[in-house]
Amino acid sequence: MNERVKELRKALGFSREEFANRLGLKSRGKIENIELGRTSPDEPFLDLICKTYNVNSEWLHTGDGEMFIKLSEDEEIANLVSDVLEDGKNNAFYGIILEIIRTYNELSPGSQEVI
Repeated sequence: MNERVKELRKALGFSREEFANRLGLKSRGKIENIELGRTSPDEPFLDLICKTYNVNSEWLHTGDGEMFIKLSEDEEIANLVSDVLEDGKNNAFYGIILEIIRTYNELSPGSQEVI
């Protein structure tokens, strides 16, 4: 398990601190302890990893299957929008996206359909 958590974190391109922060942890200590085999994660924590990072639970538990769950296009778009909204004004694209949405809403229904 510890190796898979480390493999996942590296596949995502996160430091231990970044990985932990996105899981709502205040420090990287828990991730470090898991990766080094000092502790084992409990089921609620594994569920949080799977939900947060769209990880295949079977892969995380056993190593079988693909690392990530394949999302439909709509699910992928919803996740991207959710990420932008979650970061709010701290996201570099927040203002751009708001402007695009405002402009789109000002268009006539026919113009919206063309887009």
